[in-house]
Amino acid sequence: MDKSQKAEYNAGQIAGQTQEKASNLVEKAQDKAQSAKDSMQEGGQQMKAKAQGAAEGAKDAVGANK
Repeated sequence: MDKSQKAEYNAGQIAGQTQEKASNLVEKAQDKAQSAKDSMQEGGQQMKAKAQGAAEGAKDAVGANK
């Protein structure tokens, strides 16, 4: 293998490694985004349940839940 072939081989190796690292970073970012989305949805559901409970309590307090 002459110097030119070795340089091309090394460039290909580096390009492949760079592409793999970029792919891994994108995958990690997607995982983090999905986790954040799931957390927000769970928080929203908890807030909705608390608001519904508070509304029912208020209705009970004024006698509107009969």
